[in-house]
Amino acid sequence: MEDGRSLVAETCERVFRDCAEPQALALDPEDGTWREALWSAFEETGLATAWVPEEAGGSGASVREGFEVLHAAGRFAAATPLADTLVAGLLLARGGLRVPAGKLAAVPVRRGDAIELRADGTLAGTAHRVPFAREAAHLAVLARAAGEGGGETRRVALVERAKCDIAGGSSLAGDPLDRVDFGGVRPVAVGDRPAAPDEARMFGAASRAALIAGALQAILDLSVDYARERVAFERPIAKFQAVQQELARLAGEVAAANAAANSAAWALENHDPESDAVLVEVASAKVRAGEAAHAGALIAHQVHGAIGYSREHVLHRYTHRLWAWRDEYGDESEWALCLGEHFVRLGADGMWPALTAV
Repeated sequence: MEDGRSLVAETCERVFRDCAEPQALALDPEDGTWREALWSAFEETGLATAWVPEEAGGSGASVREGFEVLHAAGRFAAATPLADTLVAGLLLARGGLRVPAGKLAAVPVRRGDAIELRADGTLAGTAHRVPFAREAAHLAVLARAAGEGGGETRRVALVERAKCDIAGGSSLAGDPLDRVDFGGVRPVAVGDRPAAPDEARMFGAASRAALIAGALQAILDLSVDYARERVAFERPIAKFQAVQQELARLAGEVAAANAAANSAAWALENHDPESDAVLVEVASAKVRAGEAAHAGALIAHQVHGAIGYSREHVLHRYTHRLWAWRDEYGDESEWALCLGEHFVRLGADGMWPALTAV
C-alpha cells in the first residue's frame, strides 16, 4: 500500500502528523487532549466516513482507499477507533441505513458470538472483546433474523451504545476491549438489505492486517535509523553483520505483511464478502500479518536493546499495539482453523482449484 497512495491516505497522514505524533504521545501518555482534536480532524476531513457512499452522508472512498487510510493509521499507532468506525459505517451503509456522526463500533468481533434480532424487534446476545465499544456513540450490529420460508438471514441494526450493558476491558495496548450485552435492546433502525454472515469479521480482520502492516513499516524505519545512529565499538551498529541480518529479516516481514494486507483489500473490493476468495485472502492476511507482528516486534526490540522497552520510547507504543491488533477480530490460530476447515470442506480435488482461483 506504499505505492501510488491516494489523496485520502495522504490526508490521513497529515492529520496524524499534526494531531498525534507518536513520540509526543509516548512522552505524555496521560494527556488525552489529543484524542478529541484527532477525532475532530477525522470528521472535518471526511476520513471517519471514508467507506460511506456520498448519498449516505459519507466521503465515498473506495474499499482500497479505505485500506490505504488504515495502513497510514498503523504507521502512527494512535489509540483511535478509526478502523472500527470505518467498518461499522460500511456495514450500515450496505444495510441501507443512514450513518450517524461520531465514533462507531462493529459487532460481532469474535467467531461464535451471535446476536439475534427477535420477532418483537429487540436484540438478544452478547458480543465479546469489541474494540472501543465504550467510546462509540452507536454500534453497527450484524444480527441473525428469521428469513422468508423459515430460513435465516443477517440484518444490520443501528444501536445506541448507551442502551447496552457494557463491561469494560482492555487490550495489551491498554485500549478499550469491551463486552457488550444486547439483552432486550431495541435498535434505532434495522437495515432492509440482507448482509453476509461474516461481513463484520472479514472487514475487521482485514483492517487489523492493514494496521499491522503500517505499524511494521514504521518500526522498520525506526530500527534502521537507530542502527545508523547507535555507536558501539567506535562504529554504528548498522555496520555489524548480525544487525544487518536482523534488519533484513525485519524488512522481509514488512514486505510479507504488506503483500498479505494488499491481497485482502483487493479481494474485499472485487469479490462478494461471502465468496471463497475473500475467506482465503482475509484469513491468510490475518495469519501472516499476525506472524509478522510477532517476529517484527522481537527483531525491533533486539536492535534497540533495553531502551526500546521503556514506556517513554516510541517503540514501546508500536509493539504493544502490534500485539493487540494480532488478537483483535481473531488471532492467527482462529483464522488458520477457518482456513483448514474451508479446505477440508472442499476436499482433495477442490483445494488446488480454489487456491489458483484466488
